[in-house]
Amino acid sequence: MEPLIDRREVRFFSGQSNKPLAVGIANYLGVPLDETIFQRFTNDNLRIQLCASVRGRKVYLVQSLTPPVSDHLLELLMMLDIARSAAADEIHAVIPYFSYARSDKKDAPRISITARLIADLLATAGATHVMTMQLHSPQVHGFFSVPTDPLTARGLFVEYLRERVDPESTVVVAPDAGIAKSAARFASLIHCPVAVASKKRISDTRVAVGEALEKQVAGFESAIVYDDEIATGGSMHEICQVLVKCGVKRIRLVCTHGLFLGQARERLGGIPEIEEIVMTDTVHVPDERRLPNMTILSVAEIFGEAIRRNYHHQSIGSLFTFWDNGG
Repeated sequence: MEPLIDRREVRFFSGQSNKPLAVGIANYLGVPLDETIFQRFTNDNLRIQLCASVRGRKVYLVQSLTPPVSDHLLELLMMLDIARSAAADEIHAVIPYFSYARSDKKDAPRISITARLIADLLATAGATHVMTMQLHSPQVHGFFSVPTDPLTARGLFVEYLRERVDPESTVVVAPDAGIAKSAARFASLIHCPVAVASKKRISDTRVAVGEALEKQVAGFESAIVYDDEIATGGSMHEICQVLVKCGVKRIRLVCTHGLFLGQARERLGGIPEIEEIVMTDTVHVPDERRLPNMTILSVAEIFGEAIRRNYHHQSIGSLFTFWDNGG
C-alpha cells in the first residue's frame, strides 16, 4: 500500500492507553508506528523515550485519557515535551477520548474547570494541534488555545445501522438535552424521530429519568439510545427501564466512548431487551471485558483521513462533530 503521507516527514507514536487504535491509524496512512519505551523508577517516577528521531518532522502522539487517567495524561504530557525538546516541526496530540471534557463548568464552589486546565497543559507541554472525538459538550472546544479538531463517529454509526433499522417502528432517544442536537442529527440521517429524556443526576453512578420520556416513546417497538459515552451505565440503565415499561421490545445502545466501568456490564447485561451495544474503539475494551452483544466499530479510518487532509492542507469540515451535512 502506498502511504497517504510522506513517511519521511512524519513520526507516529502511541501511549499505553490504546495502542491497537494507534496501529490502525498508522496502517490506514501507510506509515510505521514507531517504538516508545515506558519505564518506572523505584520511586514510581515515569521515564519515557521516543525511539525515533523527530527533529524537523511532524509528530503524531496517540493517547486516550482512559483509566488510569492521571497516568495516561502524564504520559501524553511527557511525550509532547519530549517532541518539543527534540525540535519537532509540528506536534499533534491525537486524543480519541478526552475524558476531562465532562468537567466543563463550575457547578460547585471552589472546584476546577479541569477541561480548560488540561487544554492549557497540552499547549504548554508542546502540542501545536489537538485532534479528538465527540467532546462531552461543545464549549470545551473553545478551551483550547491551539487549533483543535473535534471529529465525529456519527457517519460510522449511520453506515452500520441504516440497513438494520426500521424507521417506522424505531425512535432515537437522547438521554438528556446536552446530547439532543447530536442525537437529532443522527436520527435524521437514519430517518427516525427523536425523543429527549429529562435526566437528573443524583450521583456519579445514579440518575433519575423524568416521566416526559414515556409520552414521547409510546407506540414504538424499537429504540436506539444515543449518547456520547457509557461510563458506569447508570443513565442507560434507567432509560432502558423506562423504555421497557413503555412497551419497547428491542433496544440498541449507541455511544462513541464505551468505558463500561463499575457495574456497567452487570447493569446493561441484565436487560434482555438490549439486543446490541454499538460503540467505537476510542476506548480500548479488552476481550475479557466485552459483553456478547457488543459491536465495536473502528474510528482508525476517520482519524487517519483527518490526519491525511490536515497534512495536505485540505478541509476536514465534513468530519467535525457539529457538521450538519453528512456524517
